[in-house]
Amino acid sequence: MNANHIITTPRAIQLAVLLACAAALAPAAQAAISVDEAKALGTTLTAIGADKAANADGSIPAYTGGLTTLPAGYKAGEGIRPNPYAGDKPRLVIDARNMAQHAGQLTEGAKALLQKYPATYRLDVYPTHRSVAFPKFVADNTAKNAVRARTTNEGRSIEGAHAGFPFPIPKTGNEAMWNHLVRFNGQAYEAKYRNLSVDASGRATLATEGVSTQEYPYWDNSKTSADTFWRIKLTYTGPARRAGEALMIIDPLDSGSKDRRAWTYLPGQRRVKVAPDLSHDTPNPGTAGATTFDDTFIFNGSMDRFNFKLVGKKELIVPYNAYTAVYGAKQDELLKPGHLNPDLVRWELHRVWVVEATLKEGKRHVYSKRTFYLDEDSWAAVASDEYDGRGQLYRTGFAYTAPSYDLPAPYTDMFGHYDLVSRVYSLTGFIAETGGLRQTKPLPEREWTADALAGAGVR
Repeated sequence: MNANHIITTPRAIQLAVLLACAAALAPAAQAAISVDEAKALGTTLTAIGADKAANADGSIPAYTGGLTTLPAGYKAGEGIRPNPYAGDKPRLVIDARNMAQHAGQLTEGAKALLQKYPATYRLDVYPTHRSVAFPKFVADNTAKNAVRARTTNEGRSIEGAHAGFPFPIPKTGNEAMWNHLVRFNGQAYEAKYRNLSVDASGRATLATEGVSTQEYPYWDNSKTSADTFWRIKLTYTGPARRAGEALMIIDPLDSGSKDRRAWTYLPGQRRVKVAPDLSHDTPNPGTAGATTFDDTFIFNGSMDRFNFKLVGKKELIVPYNAYTAVYGAKQDELLKPGHLNPDLVRWELHRVWVVEATLKEGKRHVYSKRTFYLDEDSWAAVASDEYDGRGQLYRTGFAYTAPSYDLPAPYTDMFGHYDLVSRVYSLTGFIAETGGLRQTKPLPEREWTADALAGAGVR
């Protein structure tokens, strides 16, 4: 038989058709960047992909490695981190009267709050400090990931990346959002926290409080890979009606084909239940329903319900180096009617990546559109705008960056959301009066099981 002869039996034709259909339906993979493109890392770009140079007028300085010197007053092993920039004074104050002059550097949510609370809300804008720093292994692994990491399953999964940012030079919105999802706060840390809600009358109430244990197995540099990128265990101690409850969530890197795993423990029933609804736009009981589950950390969870578009970079005024709010504030001083106390929130001008998310056809979500703003120096989402089904601005969120200079690592786990319709706002992850944040060692794998959750939630 001629080696070039094509077999055209019915069986062969059927097999060829099946293979062609499988190829057509297979989820497309987004290719990694070229070796030449990656050469920008550590030269014109920082090791994780931020522009190293200052902006045109110098109001955003050049990146020089971040804050790695421990400030006076810091005590090793303690969870409270003193403000290294306590001596700074605002260089600009923005309120309702002059906001139009600075509109190009404000999120839509910030402008809405300035308009809604003209007598009390303002932004104290301080000199910009590019304080974010990382351990050396983060830079080393990011360089490796840059030329091998890729997305699959229409951007909802990643492969070829470990212990470094997967997409330091992103080409798509999904790639940029993956950088946020796996952001580096340290491999494991623990905090006693409070989630607080303030209603339209200005009355503050405790939504939940407890102990949060978080781990990012993705950042275990002693291993070469991980299936899980993030997991959290919450043990509630208050309010009294919720004391003893517990919750656990585990998120896979292959979220395009594997679901989030989640469980809850209810002491009244003395049993652990699988909780598949702890995701997407399910109202989050941890914030008394004031936010969705995927509002957590500004965005959290699977990207299956939205199309994510990478718009580009922009210079925006965002909360940054907010050590006073995160570590130094008293609850009653921070929570004011309508909004957080402007005296205690520091804002700075930074470059951010803008990602627009629009609801996919046939998908359901309380938001029809979302805009995310990702800090170029940390890849953490620092702000967001959420729109309702009519296309009107509904909620806006802000994360309060306060880098852990002792590790070093960024930290953005205290965040708040404002409901612009109901005038209710929530603050999640308040730790200033509860001992702050402590870096820890990862728990044994047996602690991330349903049985272990039941033991953790006992009153």
